[in-house]
Amino acid sequence: MTGAGSGGQFFARYSYTHLDSNSLFDQPERVDNITDWALDQYRDVYGPQVTKDDIFFYVYGLLHSTEYRERYAADLKKQLPRIPMVSGRERFEAFVTAGRTLSELHIGYEDIEPHQLTEVVSIAAPTDEYERFSVKKMKYGGKAGAWDKTRIRYNDFIDIEGIPVEAQEYMLGSRSGLDWIIERYQVKTDKASGIVNDPNDWSREHEQSRYIIDLIGRITALSLKTMEIVNGLPTLEID
Repeated sequence: MTGAGSGGQFFARYSYTHLDSNSLFDQPERVDNITDWALDQYRDVYGPQVTKDDIFFYVYGLLHSTEYRERYAADLKKQLPRIPMVSGRERFEAFVTAGRTLSELHIGYEDIEPHQLTEVVSIAAPTDEYERFSVKKMKYGGKAGAWDKTRIRYNDFIDIEGIPVEAQEYMLGSRSGLDWIIERYQVKTDKASGIVNDPNDWSREHEQSRYIIDLIGRITALSLKTMEIVNGLPTLEID
């Protein structure tokens, strides 16, 4: 299944039927997006123990492979990704295991223990925690054209230091995970409606004053763990 919720494509494990007035069912039916035909193909190559979940996580792991992304870079820009079958059951299972681990990591990112970063806090910082940890527009250290991505100017009172350079290697499209957080978590006013989007409101509503600053630590940890798994993926060795 593909979709375009954020300008890209997604491939869901399941999809659900749309109910209308003529439907015979009270609830949407779950549809398996991995066909029996695909399952048979994978079992023919890798053995009868293969499940549809294995195929899903195999694809998830494969799509993170640096070798895969480089080899099929041209195709990925203009069409649906080609999913080759790697050589050997052991290599296939390595991608399944990696894909499963990456999926759990990415889905559960809010439960990850934040990476230990250094918070340099000004003596002028407010004592109220919600004011102290509120953001307007974060930016990296340095200046445009020479950003120091080991540091983040969090707000007027707090600088975050000690971000490992390797954390920038985890890319979401053309941006790193940390790039995405810095761009996403800022106060913005919609030009058309005049509505102010303030990420600090969520922190107050859920009584989590440190939510945004801890999220930076979590995304740093997630990025490092993701790249550790990605760098440990086997070569494709496509027959």
